[in-house]
Amino acid sequence: MTSADERGAGEERALPGHLKSIQPTSQFAGDDGTADPELAGLLRAHADGTGPLRDVVRRLAATRVLVPVLAELAVADVVEHDGPSGTQELHVDKEAAAGVVAIEAPDGRRALPVFTSVDAMRAWRADARPVPVEASRAALSAVSEDWSLLVVDPAGPATALVPRPAVWALAQGEEWRPALVPAGPDGVVEVDQEVASAVADAAAPVQHVVRAHAAPGRRAEVAVVLALDPGLDRAGLDRVLAQVNARLGASSVISGRVDSLELRVGAAR
Repeated sequence: MTSADERGAGEERALPGHLKSIQPTSQFAGDDGTADPELAGLLRAHADGTGPLRDVVRRLAATRVLVPVLAELAVADVVEHDGPSGTQELHVDKEAAAGVVAIEAPDGRRALPVFTSVDAMRAWRADARPVPVEASRAALSAVSEDWSLLVVDPAGPATALVPRPAVWALAQGEEWRPALVPAGPDGVVEVDQEVASAVADAAAPVQHVVRAHAAPGRRAEVAVVLALDPGLDRAGLDRVLAQVNARLGASSVISGRVDSLELRVGAAR
């Protein structure tokens, strides 16, 4: 979990090395580089607010994506050369290595960009080489590099940010169960009952916590709303919040299903 907002993809960063698990295979030898029509439709629906991200992730689990690889010149050695102007250093290039690019989100987390088509990748970086892989393998590689997110088609035509719990579910071949679920046909969401119960169970035993419940967050995915005994000084409040945070972090349900948390505090009435 993080306590930061999800605000989409921001600055791109080229990272050293490459993801060893992303390798081209003969499975995609006949791939023409076009987008899966069903996935493209789900992405458009999600982007215009008429389709849930859960449907996008479910389809991703059954499709291939393109991972961008950029050429990166690796310097192997520095040697000295005696010439007319004296001794000079020469950089000897050993080989061209493959570098996978991460996108850095505004909250500092790194995301692996993946693409539905060659055209979508070219719109983002014309110099990127597309490597086709199953979306599950791309997610596993992101997890192995400690990158929290996937960004699907960051330059459009329709972009989706896949949160950390969904990336983990894809990597493990499991269905993603979002922490927020629809509460009605008008687009209102509420916290899933399992997550809400885990929040209450984690916070309730902490001294001075009178009540605790989960709600959709304002700055994060889920808000933990605490009603505390009145009269706590700053040091006492900090101790309570530290204990609540520790118990929330130890919950397998919360760590596995919630991407980000915020705490809201009020006095018990």
